[in-house]
Amino acid sequence: MKIGYARTSTIEQIAGFEAQLRDLKAAGCDRIFQEQLSSVDAKRPQLEAAIDYARDGDVLVCTKLDRLARSVADVVAIEAKLKAKGAALRVMDPAMDTSTPAGRLTFNVLASIAQFEREIMLTRQREGIAKAKSEGKYKGRKATAREQADKILALHAANLKAPEIAAQLGISERSVYRVLAGTAKILKQAA
Repeated sequence: MKIGYARTSTIEQIAGFEAQLRDLKAAGCDRIFQEQLSSVDAKRPQLEAAIDYARDGDVLVCTKLDRLARSVADVVAIEAKLKAKGAALRVMDPAMDTSTPAGRLTFNVLASIAQFEREIMLTRQREGIAKAKSEGKYKGRKATAREQADKILALHAANLKAPEIAAQLGISERSVYRVLAGTAKILKQAA
């Protein structure tokens, strides 16, 4: 059985999320587990549910390695859990399948490269923040898209209209409508 796993970091990443679901269905996944939260979150309940669901001979399929994990240690731990159950991991882009020796080699090399790229990006980010602070230009971390979406949904639940929410949060009405539409679409798919 092919088990799909789709993840985006925020609920605003609708197009990317829909593309993953489309690709997993096209790959023949019988069941797809999905969530929208950062991969650095310690708890990814749908990923754990997908791993728990896997049985001997099953394959957990994800579209890209970065949708699954952010570090070599994390992805290796996921693959080890699957292997212990007699299941394998398949990444669609770039194509790799841990059920073969060549696939395992490719998997380990690309997982290392993905972690390297992330660490380089974080180093550059820290350098940029340090420079901005020294020039007095750093205003601190903006709310993440997830935090912003949570605020929008909370204000909407309190019966505020989109223009009022936009004014209170200092964002465009279009941003408010995008979050509300995305949330409605996700809830409709889950039903």
